[in-house]
Amino acid sequence: MRRETQNLLLLLLGGALLKIALGGSYLRYVKPSLFPWLVAAGVIMIGLAAFAIVSDIRSGGVGNHEHGSRSPWMLLLPVFAIFLIAPPALGADSVTRDRVAAPPPKESLFPDLPPEQAPLLSLSEFVTRVIWDDSGALNGRAVRLQGFVVHPTPGSTQLARMRISCCAADAAPVKVDLAAAAQAAELPADTWIEVTGKLRPGTATEANDYVPTLDALLIRPIPAPQDTYEY
Repeated sequence: MRRETQNLLLLLLGGALLKIALGGSYLRYVKPSLFPWLVAAGVIMIGLAAFAIVSDIRSGGVGNHEHGSRSPWMLLLPVFAIFLIAPPALGADSVTRDRVAAPPPKESLFPDLPPEQAPLLSLSEFVTRVIWDDSGALNGRAVRLQGFVVHPTPGSTQLARMRISCCAADAAPVKVDLAAAAQAAELPADTWIEVTGKLRPGTATEANDYVPTLDALLIRPIPAPQDTYEY
C-alpha cells in the first residue's frame, strides 16, 4: 500500500471513530464507559495521519510508487459503512436467532422493591429476581417493564432488551413472554413499549430457557431510548 493511501486510510478511520462517538451512535456497539477511549483513539489517529501528511509535503516525498494490490482499498469499506450506512442497534432479529439464554448469575441478596404501586424495573433485574429470588416478592405485584416487541413465533409476543458486558459482540437477549397482550401482538417487531403487568409464578423454567411470563395489564408505546442496551 502506498504511503499516501496509508495516511488517507488512517485519517478516515479516525474520522469514523469521532463521528460515531460524538454523534452518539457508538451506543449501538459499545458501553457508554468506552466513550473517552473512542474519542482519544480517533484524535490520535487523525493526529498521526495529519503529521505524516504534513511531513511528506514538507519533505517533498511522494511515497512508494510501486504498483500495489487493489485489496488494501477494501479496508475502506467499513469506514464508508459507518459514514453512509451505520448499522442499527441489535433488536428483535438478534433475539429470535438466539433461542437459548443462560440464567443471570445468582445474587445472594435482593433489595426491597420500590414502594410505588407499579415500580419501573429493568428487564435484567426483573428476570434475575424471577429466577433467583425465592421470597415471592414479585408474586401479585404489578411492575413496569420497558423494551422492544419480539414475535418469536406466529401468535406469540415477547418483550426484550439486549444486555451487554462490553460491546455489542457479547450481547445476549433478556426476554419476557407477554400474556393477554392483544395490543402488543398487533405491533411490529422492534416497536418500543412499556408494559405494566404481573408475573405469572412458576413460568420461568429450564425447559423454556428461564423466560418468565408477564400477564399484561397495560401497554403503551414509548420512544426508543438513546441507549438501547442493559448492562
